[in-house]
Amino acid sequence: MLPLAVLAALSSPAFAQEAGAQVKIDGVIDPAEWQGARHVTDFRMVQPFTQAATRHPTEAWILATPEGLAVAFRNAKLAGVETPRQRSARDQDVAIDRVNVMLDFDGDGRSGYDFTLTASDGIQDSTITSGGNFSSDWDGSWQHAVVDGEGEWTAELLIPWHTAPMKKAAGDKRTVAVYLDRVVGSINERMAWPAVSFERPQFLNQFEKIEIPAYSQSLLAITPYVVGLQDLVAKDNKFDAGADIFWKPNSQFQLSATINPDFGQVESDSLVVNFSAEETFFGDKRPFFTENQGFFDFGLLFDNSQLLYTRRVGAMADDGSGPGDIMGAVKFNGSVGATQYGAFVADERGDAGRRFSALRLQRAFGTQNLGVMLTNVDRPFLDRSANVIGFDHRWQPDASLTVASTLVGSDVEVAGQHTRDFAFTSMAQKTLDKGWSLTGLLIHYGEDFEVNDAGYLGRNDLNYGQFEVGKRITQLPEGSAFSSHNIRTRIEGLQNNGGLWLQKQFRFNVNSQRKDGGNLNWNFQLRGPAYDDQITRGHNPMYVRNGGSAYINRGFPRRGKWQFGVDASLGLASGLRQDTPYAWSASLSSTYYISDALNIELWLGHVTDQEMLIWQGGDLGPGYENVVGGFHMNRYDLNASLNWNIGTRHELRVKLEALGFDADDPIAWRVGADGRGMRSNDPVQPFSFRNMGFQVRYRYELAPLSNLYVVYGRGGFGYDPHAVGAFDQFNDAFSLRDDEQLVVKLAYRFEL
Repeated sequence: MLPLAVLAALSSPAFAQEAGAQVKIDGVIDPAEWQGARHVTDFRMVQPFTQAATRHPTEAWILATPEGLAVAFRNAKLAGVETPRQRSARDQDVAIDRVNVMLDFDGDGRSGYDFTLTASDGIQDSTITSGGNFSSDWDGSWQHAVVDGEGEWTAELLIPWHTAPMKKAAGDKRTVAVYLDRVVGSINERMAWPAVSFERPQFLNQFEKIEIPAYSQSLLAITPYVVGLQDLVAKDNKFDAGADIFWKPNSQFQLSATINPDFGQVESDSLVVNFSAEETFFGDKRPFFTENQGFFDFGLLFDNSQLLYTRRVGAMADDGSGPGDIMGAVKFNGSVGATQYGAFVADERGDAGRRFSALRLQRAFGTQNLGVMLTNVDRPFLDRSANVIGFDHRWQPDASLTVASTLVGSDVEVAGQHTRDFAFTSMAQKTLDKGWSLTGLLIHYGEDFEVNDAGYLGRNDLNYGQFEVGKRITQLPEGSAFSSHNIRTRIEGLQNNGGLWLQKQFRFNVNSQRKDGGNLNWNFQLRGPAYDDQITRGHNPMYVRNGGSAYINRGFPRRGKWQFGVDASLGLASGLRQDTPYAWSASLSSTYYISDALNIELWLGHVTDQEMLIWQGGDLGPGYENVVGGFHMNRYDLNASLNWNIGTRHELRVKLEALGFDADDPIAWRVGADGRGMRSNDPVQPFSFRNMGFQVRYRYELAPLSNLYVVYGRGGFGYDPHAVGAFDQFNDAFSLRDDEQLVVKLAYRFEL
């Protein structure tokens, strides 16, 4: 038995020990390799969030080595609790046993990284921002291994120090913050150390701080790529090449660059139908644009609003000729003392090309964090230049309170004329005893506030307020089918800067976890009378009557080879008709597991709306700016995929999306100055369309972050200026062939 003094040292948060022997990441926990590691046994329940001792014996080891932070888990299995062994693709979220290592390299609660390893050696990796937001767009290079035995499964991970820039250490020690958890996927139970929840805004600040040797790594990695594309419709062939470069000379600085970044379509966006005035938001999976992009995160609290939206780079060129041709981009970030800095520059070729640039600074002052961000976009083809400056402040005086605020100003110059405005946001979240929580939110966007040259803003010209009361219930009767309930009640209001009410709403939401691993979510909301000031694209606002809606979702746990989920919604339309039309939707999702390596996923959905309102001014032209068409809409959707994880390096994905849409029985409405709609004889016509996307993708992992892709894609869009029927359009979607391509992409990462 070890002396008490040694045991005390091993359990001390400040305990740090260099590796006595090099840790071999093979999934086998060798005591000699892990000698001197921090041993963690106090895992407690956080899902449901009882913070009670776990019934699933779990232990972990943490060891700082010159190569990186090594972590090992030993996970005992309980009799009668299933341990699914299905394989998963990278970043695929599945209900399978897994462990998470979350690491804040600077230990200051500003940003972190999540490394997930499943019992079948599948991986996910994400960045974490200070608001507790996870983004799986980023892919890192780290080592991992799993051994799955009869009574337990073990896992080992090694996270290199070159993963992220770190501030300069004080002497030969540095402080990092760590969070470990284990998830039993079949029953959706999570146990963690420390016992904190990722659903709370203080999450990053509650990691366990440990002192370790101040290791530092340098790395130069070059990833050249070649892409060949055969267009089977245009009978054309294309070839392209480029490279991504990553350089980290020390722990305080790193630089990444890209030359002629790849646009080979190995990742496809989902099909979207959007008739609103707001742009659809898409994530970005391009490697350069995801590498350490979390540092540039500057959100504005409303929807996906942010100051730097990397999908702008390479988007439709300003002359409308097609996607912008990116010549190259550079991004670097690091730290000087307690100040973190980062810069981003991207340049497009040609007369219609744009130049994007951003600068980010952050500094912590005790319990407060202050940052500033500047963006600039030069658009010579439009004689337009856009500048934005934003300040963000975050205050966390204790583990129960978070206050976050931003102040942003925009200046857009077009042909020598400046338009300036500002925005302000503030959010306060307080966690109380016995599972209660309070959230307050205030937002102001000026009428001329604009960040969409470099960022994303769904709309401007608004004033928004929200107050929410939450209650988490985990102490339930022994015989209850549920393990927890998370109840939220919210009131919210939205006005434009002219004082017009755009939204007055009450929401009641219950998210319940079942002991069998399933879930039940339902939502109920009531809307008061208000106006829609966007539907006519800046012309007369439309009066919206009071209404309401209800939504329910039921997720069932996997049983045998099947897993199902269903959801449904019902709403009362609040538009222009006086007979209170309704809308409803329903969907069914299912997964069939042919084997641990092969499964088929299917999602079927249907939506009907007796009064779908669509602006007609864009199609009918001048004189029709205030004309809105009301349609009886039907829509059918299919999303199907075959996922074959052939081995640890091979995967095959077959993905099919199709939809049929029909807008029939049109009624023309003219929206008056008072917002009321009057029936008119304007020539509003029915219409219908179909859309389809199909992709077969094979990936072979040559080495970490080095892949060979072979991708076949086909898709199309068909439109009819009359009603055909949504189901008929859906059937016809499968014959579309506007695009058909074969893409071969090879990218190999050389670490020097």
